[in-house]
Amino acid sequence: MHPATEPAAGSIEYILFDLDGTLYSARWGLEKNVSRRVNEYIARYLKLPMEEAWALRKEGIRARNYGTTLEWLRAEKGFDEAETDRYLAYIHPEDEADALPPDPALRSLLLSLGPPRALLTNSPREHALRILDKLDLADLFPLIFDIRRNGLKGKPDPGVYGAVCAGLGARPESCMLVDDVVRYIEGFRALGGLGVYFDEDNSRPEFPGPRIQKLEELKALTGD
Repeated sequence: MHPATEPAAGSIEYILFDLDGTLYSARWGLEKNVSRRVNEYIARYLKLPMEEAWALRKEGIRARNYGTTLEWLRAEKGFDEAETDRYLAYIHPEDEADALPPDPALRSLLLSLGPPRALLTNSPREHALRILDKLDLADLFPLIFDIRRNGLKGKPDPGVYGAVCAGLGARPESCMLVDDVVRYIEGFRALGGLGVYFDEDNSRPEFPGPRIQKLEELKALTGD
């Protein structure tokens, strides 16, 4: 962690939490399963082998810096509203969160943090609610900014961050985003927001800003 870039205690009006890989560990494998289903859907939709679909998806997102695969599919592969709904239903099946247990320690931690919290996810609301229900956290996140609420655009789109902060009635510089994706943090910081990189596996120790490996470390950053 870089002390010079730590948020000042008492300056944070809202904490924006990412969902997948942040409120629960990536080690559960849920995100890998989602990525596999995304590649399956693209392969079937574009009539391509799986490996070719994966490579095309990766290059398409990189070329235009799309925040989500869905943005690329809608912008360049002809996805309409009906196809979008079918895609989201396929990659987020109803049983996707069955392996997750409740997390009473996380619940206690979130309740102990001073600033109010909101959820900002590139996933659809139904996915977010399944995860929050399994973790026994649903009542702690009355505000969910999901991919549909954000106009089917996702992090790190500056318009998404601006709309979310406006919806909270707060300026970016008074909001903290906790996320496990570096480019999402960087996008938020570019608008003056307070970005905290959740680096569970210590994969980016050189990250130039607040970085935590456990959510408990947030208490030091919020002054709680």
